[in-house]
Amino acid sequence: MTPARKITAALEGECSERPGLIAYLTGGYPDERRFRKYFLQTAAACELVEVGIPFSDPMADGLTIQNASKVALENGATLRKILRWLAELAPETGKPVVLMSYLNPLLAYGFAKLAEDALEAGVSGFIVPDLPIEEAAPLGDALGQSGLALIQLLTPLTPPRRLSLLCRESRGFVYAVTHAGTTGGKKALPADCIDYLGMVRAQSQLPVYAGFGVKSADDVAMLAGHVDGVVVGSALIDALDRGIDPGEFLAGLRG
Repeated sequence: MTPARKITAALEGECSERPGLIAYLTGGYPDERRFRKYFLQTAAACELVEVGIPFSDPMADGLTIQNASKVALENGATLRKILRWLAELAPETGKPVVLMSYLNPLLAYGFAKLAEDALEAGVSGFIVPDLPIEEAAPLGDALGQSGLALIQLLTPLTPPRRLSLLCRESRGFVYAVTHAGTTGGKKALPADCIDYLGMVRAQSQLPVYAGFGVKSADDVAMLAGHVDGVVVGSALIDALDRGIDPGEFLAGLRG
């Protein structure tokens, strides 16, 4: 089974009974020791772990993840180090891992070397929020040769024709952003996102997971039945900062 197919299989497995969960952690936050601990606890409570590569200009992220990236960078976290940590941690969990990174760190690493090292580290795919589909071929080809997924993001502002294209080109799963703007925040999920999510599901042959603004069991309940699962990031990091066990927090999201 290719890494991309491993993602799809993991995210399809829970859908008939309860919404699946993808949980986001910033790599190296708040430090290496606690990141390792949180990673293992989080993986035990969700279907897939998304690990963010800290970046100095995280334009798609709200204040919580911006702060986590800043702290991780100050503590020396890098893409190379995170891959090394994951090579030790991922086999312990049996869960797929995807990396969320802006394009610059991946360019600096080199796409061919990135695909090789990611595969060795047990990474199954990548989310690159600042890489438009028109410019994605070099990275997508490098990842595809190793069976790794390049996961596409859609938003409520994505035109129908482009939405269809992104659904066709995505690998592993389709990431449906619930609202325009950055991650996190205190706004409630927009009620009109349900119609948009229905359009995404109608176009996608892969599991559809909704993210940005998912904070509570009520949010998950609202989205249940309209998507295969949810992505939770800022709310999980906020919970960790309050000393809440990640497994306990993620279990609470399922209601």
